[in-house]
Amino acid sequence: MEHLPEYIDELPNISGSEALIEATLRNRPAEVYKPASPIHFDQIDSACAIALHMHQPLIPAGGGDLRSADIISNLQYMMWNQGVGDNHNAPVFHWCYKRIGEFVPQLFHEGKSPRVMLEYSGTLFHGLRKMGLHDVFDTLRNVTCNPDYRQGVEWLGAPWGHAVAPSTPAQDYRLHVKAWQHHFAAIFGLEALERVRGFSPSEMALPNHPDVAYEYIKTLRDCGFTWLLVQEHTVELPESGHGPELKHLPHRLVCTNSAGERVDIIAIIKTQGSDTKLVAQMQPFYEAKGLSRWTLAGRSVPPLVTQIADGENGGVMMNEFPGKFMDAVREASGSRSPLMNATEYLEFLFAMGIKESDLPVVQPLFQKKIWDRYTPGEGPAKLETVIEDIRKEDHRFHMEGGSWTNDISWVRGYDNVLGPMEEASSAFYQKVLKSGASTSDRRYRNALFHLMTAQTSCYRYWGQGQWTDYGREICRRAVEIATHDF
Repeated sequence: MEHLPEYIDELPNISGSEALIEATLRNRPAEVYKPASPIHFDQIDSACAIALHMHQPLIPAGGGDLRSADIISNLQYMMWNQGVGDNHNAPVFHWCYKRIGEFVPQLFHEGKSPRVMLEYSGTLFHGLRKMGLHDVFDTLRNVTCNPDYRQGVEWLGAPWGHAVAPSTPAQDYRLHVKAWQHHFAAIFGLEALERVRGFSPSEMALPNHPDVAYEYIKTLRDCGFTWLLVQEHTVELPESGHGPELKHLPHRLVCTNSAGERVDIIAIIKTQGSDTKLVAQMQPFYEAKGLSRWTLAGRSVPPLVTQIADGENGGVMMNEFPGKFMDAVREASGSRSPLMNATEYLEFLFAMGIKESDLPVVQPLFQKKIWDRYTPGEGPAKLETVIEDIRKEDHRFHMEGGSWTNDISWVRGYDNVLGPMEEASSAFYQKVLKSGASTSDRRYRNALFHLMTAQTSCYRYWGQGQWTDYGREICRRAVEIATHDF
């Protein structure tokens, strides 16, 4: 198989091999985990899946002058300033990014069956490599590529720059998804990319505006993803507008746009909030132990309890997760409630004869209110009128996309960041994309790198102060590069 370089002209490999990536995904095997799985799917009561989300933003902090400072990992800044705030956690974060690569082989050598899903942002990959933390990559490569261990680790796709789907222009979000695939394949190989079937959205944010949601899911399907992690409070049942009832079964997320076009993807529902304690203390496993088989399409199937959390943040995750994970894997292995990764679970499910069309349907939150008074195909102008009418009637109604931080709007109150972000996006579109520049051109890659770095969610999430200054500065550079290089 062809090998992609991880860096080209000192920039991460985030574009230029689109045809190769597409061919790789088009010709991949149908099943990747079930053939080597020791699990007897017909004999288990339930299963659980955990995912670890890892991210560090890139910041212009490699020097004293904001306008000329090198763009470095926030982790690098923490390492340099360990006496400030909680920056003393930096060495522990370093270990968190590599430790799954240590735990999984140890458990396999004990005869156990570890399972964990991993999602790392592109900005984290680049930041770690730039810091020279090659040990992280060496350790992760062993559990990603080594046939003895790769059964235990499933990688999930992500937007390269940890961009939030509801407030990132659809054409830019597609670039993030493709850039992550490039970067991952360059680090771990095209064969490893073949096994990436699931997608983990930043902040678990799901757009609920019909046109934005449609473009989001279409991007994922066009890029070869077969399933998506979804937070339970961001979806509803089409017939009632209520939340899903069978949360531990896969659903089919159906998105319809104002033109009447429809796209769908399998949704694996993540339950409850974003508390790292849930994963750090392996709560999904203990919940799964209390469940028995459910009925789906007339067949008896094991429910899958699924949860994701930051893999490095918080004292419980830093300190308690290793022991709890090891204990849970040891107890779960060979039991009637094993750990499974989501793609492995889906492969067993479909091998039973269950089809995607058998899965219960969900749609993004609040869309029932729209479909009750709007018929898909009536066009975007009528849609916006309907949305505005509902918004006036119901203060809880919004079309910004739900996320697991439901107390935070990803759009309102961030004008001083979103303004520059929109300017950067517009400049990239007008100057770079419209110029017809090759995606393998260094100028294109440099402009794309700065655009995606600027769209990191942290620059919205932290609101005001230094993070806003960082975000505005990266946007300024993105605009300057797009304007002057093309």
